[in-house]
Amino acid sequence: MKEKEQELLSLIEKEGRMESHHLAKMLDTTIDDVEDMLRSLEKQKIILGYSALIDWTKTDIQENVTAMIDVKVTPKRGVGFDAVAERIYRFKEVKALYLMSGTYDLSVAIEGKSMSEVAQFVSEKLSTLDSVISTTTHFQLKKYKHDGVIFTEDDDDDHRMVVSP
Repeated sequence: MKEKEQELLSLIEKEGRMESHHLAKMLDTTIDDVEDMLRSLEKQKIILGYSALIDWTKTDIQENVTAMIDVKVTPKRGVGFDAVAERIYRFKEVKALYLMSGTYDLSVAIEGKSMSEVAQFVSEKLSTLDSVISTTTHFQLKKYKHDGVIFTEDDDDDHRMVVSP
């Protein structure tokens, strides 16, 4: 991978909406070069998509319930965790899936319209898979920071307790 492509990826990872002419200036190259690099990186499936980070609490739209589920599984001979992971990530409710080190094997992030819907997913779809040994579900109560973006209100007041000798 070329150095300019690496720089371009770093820039759009932080701010995916940056316009080509701004990227060209920052990379000291032409707009056409930037657009060619973007098309090439998309074609190679290095850039998989562009998304917005939305604070749903500030809208009139009902927020979904988000849950992180720790899953212990029995890996399959010859394919390890990949086969069970593929079965899990194909469910429409699954937003993210990670192989983890530590006490559990997989971390599954899901969204549902209610806690009941999440519970139904766990009991009827996830825990019924042959390789799944156990699950532990954690519900997200409040989002403070995601992908480096802080979600709490900005106030410049320093709320630290004053400590003096």
